[in-house]
Amino acid sequence: MSIQSAEFVGSYPSFSKCPEQDMPEYAFIGRSNVGKSSLINMLTERKNLAKTSSTPGKTQMINYFIINENWHLVDLPGYGYAKLSKKHRASLAKMIREYVINRQQLVNTFVLIDSRIPPQPIDLEFIDFLGEHQIPFSIVFTKVDKNKSDKKTMENIEVFKKELRKSWETLPPLFPTSAEKKIGQEALLEYIENINRNLAQY
Repeated sequence: MSIQSAEFVGSYPSFSKCPEQDMPEYAFIGRSNVGKSSLINMLTERKNLAKTSSTPGKTQMINYFIINENWHLVDLPGYGYAKLSKKHRASLAKMIREYVINRQQLVNTFVLIDSRIPPQPIDLEFIDFLGEHQIPFSIVFTKVDKNKSDKKTMENIEVFKKELRKSWETLPPLFPTSAEKKIGQEALLEYIENINRNLAQY
């Protein structure tokens, strides 16, 4: 897939306020500071489409971008940012939960995982939550260029897969990525393009 256009549509405080257009939506979510904005900018080849920040927890609304005038990329708030108040974290969790469960246009959720660290309970819990609600998802391992070697990256991914197999018989699609080196860009865009092509047949 070639990205011909990528534009910010708007930020929405709740599932009920999201755009009414009937386009396929691909949501991106992960723990705070997992590299979500950088990945979105790399995928769309737009340096500042999603606002990057050294401060975790910056995304606190549902952000919509329209890609090639025919699908939406949705930037969801990160989860697990401890410096937010308990009430604020609960509010964001509710926003995310309502969106992924109820949004009919959502066709896939990309769960971003930091490839440099061991499996985190909060990531595994969110993945199980998606499974319980039968929400299609894929796993994107970020920052693979920050590992000591490709071998270390694969070792870390295998550890995560092993952890997943404790709960899952079949694993979802997995994508190693690096925003800095554009690793995984082509694979992710091809994956989205294939889903859109299949949807267009119905």
